[in-house]
Amino acid sequence: MITLDLMNSTEFQDYLNSAITSYAKSNVQSGNWNEQDSISKATEQYAHLLPDGEKTTDNKLFTIRSNGQEVGMIWFAVKPNNKGFIYDIKIREDYRGQGFGKQAMEDIEKLGREIGIKSIGLHVFAHNQIARGLYEKLGYEETSIVMAKEL
Repeated sequence: MITLDLMNSTEFQDYLNSAITSYAKSNVQSGNWNEQDSISKATEQYAHLLPDGEKTTDNKLFTIRSNGQEVGMIWFAVKPNNKGFIYDIKIREDYRGQGFGKQAMEDIEKLGREIGIKSIGLHVFAHNQIARGLYEKLGYEETSIVMAKEL
């Protein structure tokens, strides 16, 4: 059993610091960005998406807890036309494989239905096979694929 608690400002700052580094690394690994510019690009994107931090309108950043212990986080945004988007979900390494990610996703879907959301989208890097497997098990389908070839 988990709970989704809105992040406080300290939790948000901790999340933001690690998220920028992780997002930059994933974009470098995917070949989208060079390593030198990756942190500044990630910082810019987070500042654009969350200009008011954890209080940004139409964005809900939750700390995922199990028995009072922080096990991860999930970021859900309400978009136009009754759509939602999961920008990020992270389960702490020592809690992975215990169903917390699946339960958090299901709880977000329930929240979405309660507020009139008709569909939820998300982005996953191609190299993140574990996340892709989870999303597929939950019924998410590919809607667009970007392909590249190194020359």
